[in-house]
Amino acid sequence: MLAKHHTMKHILVVFTGGTIGSMAIDGTINTAGSAPFKLLQQFKQRYSGHHQVDFTTIEPITILSENLAPAFWKILIEAIEAAGPQQYDGIIITHGTDTLSYTAAAISFYFHALDVPILLVSSDYPLDNPKANGLGNFVCAVEFVVKENRPGVFVPYRNQQQLTQLHKGTRLASCLQLSGDFISVQGKSHMQFDKGRFCLLNQIGSQPSDNIVLLKACFSERILLIRPYPGLDYGRFNLMGVDAVLHDLYHSGTACVSDQWGENHSLLKFIGDCGALGINVYLAPAHQSDDAYQSTRVLVGRGAVMIWNMSIEAAYVKLALAYGNFNDSEKIMAFINTDIAGEHV
Repeated sequence: MLAKHHTMKHILVVFTGGTIGSMAIDGTINTAGSAPFKLLQQFKQRYSGHHQVDFTTIEPITILSENLAPAFWKILIEAIEAAGPQQYDGIIITHGTDTLSYTAAAISFYFHALDVPILLVSSDYPLDNPKANGLGNFVCAVEFVVKENRPGVFVPYRNQQQLTQLHKGTRLASCLQLSGDFISVQGKSHMQFDKGRFCLLNQIGSQPSDNIVLLKACFSERILLIRPYPGLDYGRFNLMGVDAVLHDLYHSGTACVSDQWGENHSLLKFIGDCGALGINVYLAPAHQSDDAYQSTRVLVGRGAVMIWNMSIEAAYVKLALAYGNFNDSEKIMAFINTDIAGEHV
């Protein structure tokens, strides 16, 4: 239940599609024109405090989130900026679950200096499904604007059979495999929401950031993301048109450095091939500590650039933003290494 506050809260709701903006018809889930506003309808029907909140809605793009590309983030950001975000007490973005963690990172980095809270809201099922968590996630977002009203980018999400968690936008990991559940990296959510109350779980740097970087809404689409698996053959990759490679790592911060099964399976050779083309190879995620695996030290020693203490999703988006904004390698690295939105764990 919304708390009784005397001041009306003005919230900008940005609809972008996704499951929360979809309907299931004849076994197929797809975006539907009426679905986004069903969310507000359900909210007003179920919560008596709805009259304390005034919603302004925009719908800059309607898409299932698995279909988005970095150009989507530019459209979304420009729509929010055109709406004048400073005039609102909070901003809520509806979004699909498939790429939620990437968009949460993109919005977090770009709006890192905004002193208005932004919350991304998704649903594990279409709103007509009684199991759907979309309305509950939306209620948590509204309650955060009403009760907490702290700047930053957050993702409220309730896993099935669990309490609603509030995740920091740059620390949200992709949905767990074969599941509709989300966690923050290292399993450390920022807050928990239960019975109308927020409980702090893990303190994360306050917003807006002291490290303010002026950015254009420009995300490079020339970043190649590679995920490791046994038998990965680097000879299969075409590096034409690639500005940088981001190489995912196993959980220990490692990847194959052996040519025992053939040199095309060794990341070391691939780093050399990229270097000959002037392409930097970045590695993530890895937790910086005094001890590291021999393979990790070899990779860094061979010229790979480690992006320490950051999720793979945040690292990818930050690299795309860096290469979209800066041409100088020193500025790119300065941007990557500067914690601007609580992304460093």
